[in-house]
Amino acid sequence: MPYTSVALVTLFAVLVYFWMAAMVARTRGRVGIFAPAMTGDPTLERTIRAHVNTLEWLPIFLPSLWLFAIYWHAGVAAMLGLVWIVGRVVYFIGYRAAAAKRRTGFFIQAIAASALLLGALGRLIYLIVTTGTL
Repeated sequence: MPYTSVALVTLFAVLVYFWMAAMVARTRGRVGIFAPAMTGDPTLERTIRAHVNTLEWLPIFLPSLWLFAIYWHAGVAAMLGLVWIVGRVVYFIGYRAAAAKRRTGFFIQAIAASALLLGALGRLIYLIVTTGTL
């Protein structure tokens, strides 16, 4: 099963996203601001924003992860996927503490996502050019 590691990374990314959702709920309870309200406490606002930003990156990350694995190398894709997850966790924890502390995590995950995206795209272009088929 060549894609087991990529499948595990995919599920781990979803679990991390679920953990972030639980942290939003926990923060809501701690500060006493309940849905549908999204403002009123800076920590809650940063927690929600960090969670939503992760959702914004998932459509970039997941297809890139799988296409890199399929057309390039599953092991490398899984390792880059783990780097992306670490970056998202660092981003989330940093952003919850202070907006300025989100940069390191954002940089880590952006580099990993870019490597997956550009790697998959580059490999597909190479295959199209060398085989002459779509």
